[in-house]
Amino acid sequence: MNRLKLSLAVACTAALVAACGGGPPTSGNSGGAGGADKADYSQWLDLTGEQREEALVKAAEEEGQLSLYTSLSSKIIDELIDSFEETYDVTLEVYRASGEAVLQRVLQENAAGYGGADVVETNAGEMQALGNEGVLQPYQGEALDNVPDDGKFEGWTATRFNVFAPSWNTKAIGKGEQPKTWEDLADPKYKGKLALEVGDFDWYMALHDYWLAEGKSQDEVDKLFTTMAANGKKVKGHSVMAELTSSGQFGVAASNYTYIVEELKAKGAPVELEPLVAPAIVRPNGLGLMKTAQHPAAALLFKDWMLGDGQKVLAELNMTPSTDLEGALGDTERIALDVEKVVKENEKWSKAYEELLAGSDEVK
Repeated sequence: MNRLKLSLAVACTAALVAACGGGPPTSGNSGGAGGADKADYSQWLDLTGEQREEALVKAAEEEGQLSLYTSLSSKIIDELIDSFEETYDVTLEVYRASGEAVLQRVLQENAAGYGGADVVETNAGEMQALGNEGVLQPYQGEALDNVPDDGKFEGWTATRFNVFAPSWNTKAIGKGEQPKTWEDLADPKYKGKLALEVGDFDWYMALHDYWLAEGKSQDEVDKLFTTMAANGKKVKGHSVMAELTSSGQFGVAASNYTYIVEELKAKGAPVELEPLVAPAIVRPNGLGLMKTAQHPAAALLFKDWMLGDGQKVLAELNMTPSTDLEGALGDTERIALDVEKVVKENEKWSKAYEELLAGSDEVK
């Protein structure tokens, strides 16, 4: 996760919307900077079951399209689009970029009075920042009953979780020699064999706080991380880290996403992450409805679908669906990322992690 640059998003005017990547406001969705018309979701929010679905499908298909801003990979979003459009006569128009770029575009367009997105699906920090800015519509729906508490937030809901876990090359790391605890990553036997992802400051923050809560002193925690950094080399990107581990350039990846490792395993790569190191560190990523949605029925239908049948699509792609977190982790203890802390203390933790890895070589 990159540092969030919220300051860029508050000064964009209507004249700059084109530079932000949007088009000119439509006649039904203007109102000056920060003044885009508000969508009316009220007629559907209290409906349940078949009555809600029938009403939403009718209204959404009359709207005919849906604008989604997302940071999901093209492979995943293409599968979701195909499945959704096969089910409903609604065309999905997608803006795909990094989570930070999605955040900036939404806030810039909102400040300019332009409602470009109907729904936004991206990383926890960016979603929480949007929630804090008050641009997301609170969601009501039966699907919430299937989402764990650590996936429910003001204005947005987790659709998936990224699970951080150590993984290893089974040819380079013998059976029984793999890390069994997070502390094992500081073991000298992994020196020169450990990969650390340069942007994982949120993982670093979560593990730091967990160790302190478990009774370790600050000095003990600092020493563990310092030794870990001395053991390792840094890489940029979880997919790159997985590929380098798979090829044998690294023996152990400190904190990769489980779905990336599972994807490589399915292709026959010599990588493993089972048994999972406990606690699993989970980061919610999710979806929010825009208050300025031009297609509110389609937006609400899409969110209901993402928390329903869309979860099956995510599972087929080795993602961790928010409605089946316990099924994905089994009996493994988990700790959820403190999303609000990530947003409020972003600079502090990203700087600390950057400094921790400053002396480590980078492998590209």
